[in-house]
Amino acid sequence: MSRRRLATASERARLDPFVVATGAASPRDQRDLMERPFFSLAKIKRVVPILYEAGDVKVEVHAVPRHGLATIWDADVLIWAASQIVEAQNLGFETSRFLRFTPYHLLTATGRATGARDYRLLKGALARLQSTVIRTTIRHNEHWRRHQFSWINEWEELTRHDGRVEGMEFVLPDWFYRGVMDRSLVLAIDPAYFRLTGGIERWLYRVARKHAGRQPQGWIFDIPHLHEKSGSLVRRSDFALQLRRLTARQPLPGYRLDIERDGRRELLRIVPVDVRGRLVDKAVKPIGTSHASTIGISHASPSGLHTHEPQLTLWPETAIPGLNSYNNTDSNFFLDRETGENPAPDDRIGAAGDPDPDGGERS
Repeated sequence: MSRRRLATASERARLDPFVVATGAASPRDQRDLMERPFFSLAKIKRVVPILYEAGDVKVEVHAVPRHGLATIWDADVLIWAASQIVEAQNLGFETSRFLRFTPYHLLTATGRATGARDYRLLKGALARLQSTVIRTTIRHNEHWRRHQFSWINEWEELTRHDGRVEGMEFVLPDWFYRGVMDRSLVLAIDPAYFRLTGGIERWLYRVARKHAGRQPQGWIFDIPHLHEKSGSLVRRSDFALQLRRLTARQPLPGYRLDIERDGRRELLRIVPVDVRGRLVDKAVKPIGTSHASTIGISHASPSGLHTHEPQLTLWPETAIPGLNSYNNTDSNFFLDRETGENPAPDDRIGAAGDPDPDGGERS
């Protein structure tokens, strides 16, 4: 069988590859991506940039007209990559920004089918992730005020002459990789997230997981503030209508949505619930590694103990592994009228050594 392969790019030549053996890992998300509007929530192509500013945090996301902005469904690739990196580290393996993998594993891990159309959609997602340009001041320090990057620096596929994709490689940007390596910036998410089909409900789950976490009192938002936080192009009134519909439908795994009013202000309260829909009455206990039988999310399953084998035997220079067949206004808190959300007095996100707002639940 003959194969064709693109020339090795210079950045990959300088990086040791991180080979993903099976793709089995508990899903994890990166806090900064959950907190700020980095992705389009629309299923149609968006070329209008996202421009967001809150305090000293600025986010700009720009599209190449041919591809449009990376979408919140494209972000599944980044969630998968973060999950693999954290799982490998938990097992004591070295990782890098240069990932080698079979697309079958990525697709099945994110709840996708594995037909020809799904491989084409994956390549479209990689193209948008590479062509989307982000500028942000998040995680700046005295030597670093603004960072510009794309979600994927480069990517490559290995195909047969019949078009079948046998393997892929991509290089993550340093900004994202650093955010995953810092465990205080990573949160476990419910695998049911991948079954959410709407852009706003996917975005809202990530907001809920980031802010409400497993805190019994939950979190409350001013709806106009949520609209700004989402980066959505829909009118504020239509956005509010969609939130009301989500509240009626309750699609978010592990969370209950309630619409409340404070005079003329419309608020959205997000409260964690257990698998039976009951309110959580206490925060979850901290977790040390991914080997716990649960990871503080409502439908977590045990992590595999043998996700990654020694890398040298997996990916010879002349071959790629074959496919693997297994796949506020209330008494306990108040609403900040400037930020539009409750500050949860015991939540000090971002301060080194401070408690995790989710009761110690991180990676």
